[in-house]
Amino acid sequence: MDNVSMKILVATAFLAILVSLGSALMYMMRGSTPPAEGQAPKKGNMATALAFRVGFSIVLFICVLVSWKMGWIQPTGIPPGA
Repeated sequence: MDNVSMKILVATAFLAILVSLGSALMYMMRGSTPPAEGQAPKKGNMATALAFRVGFSIVLFICVLVSWKMGWIQPTGIPPGA
């Protein structure tokens, strides 16, 4: 996997995290409306959106960790021991 495709993967995952967080905010701001007569109440749209955000974050972290271990990406930050 080359550097460009890794950047695209990370950017896509980051956008998915932001979209999920935004949808959770939308559900929180709208609140829940009472269910119509004879219908079951909706369950946890905000919690589902936040669960997806956590899942996307974990997948992104695992992808970056595996890519680093496989040598596909190299750290470029502060050198160890500095």
